[in-house]
Amino acid sequence: MDDLVPVALRDGTEAVVVPLLPANREALQNEYEHLSARTRFDRFLAGVPALTETMLDHLVDDVDGLDHVALVMLATTEDGTELPLGLARIIRYPDDPTAADVAVTVVDAWQGRGVATALLSVLVEHRPPGVERIVTVVRADNHASLAMLRRLGEVKVGAAESGTTQVVVRLPAVDARHPHGVDLPT
Repeated sequence: MDDLVPVALRDGTEAVVVPLLPANREALQNEYEHLSARTRFDRFLAGVPALTETMLDHLVDDVDGLDHVALVMLATTEDGTELPLGLARIIRYPDDPTAADVAVTVVDAWQGRGVATALLSVLVEHRPPGVERIVTVVRADNHASLAMLRRLGEVKVGAAESGTTQVVVRLPAVDARHPHGVDLPT
């Protein structure tokens, strides 16, 4: 992946998608603290008031650009400040190299503006090599997430259990331009 991928949101906002780097650890923790309780719950399907060091190790340090890809969307304000809009990640299942889980978190003020859809589009294009489907769990009443996943490919939604449902998305063939995942800058 190039260092950045330019994207335009539905409202015309221009942004870039870049790889999450170890240097972003503190910023990720700070941004998480500003998310609403509902957004935090949607991300982890549980009440997680703060990211622990162990969680940060997994969410930041375990990103390798091959089996665990994490991308951040940034917009630049008029004064030149980079504003994080959202984060998306795809993690290959170790027991099934053709399947991966995805997670997307969008800053509350930017929800409903196409951030998650744009992030997922770039993420799927730069997914781990060999991944053919997404297997993930979402809240059964999270219609926005279900709609977003339906845009990615053929979807099978399982029966709701305890308020969640498993979703399997068959992904289209990867673009030949990006056959090897994301190249993280060093």
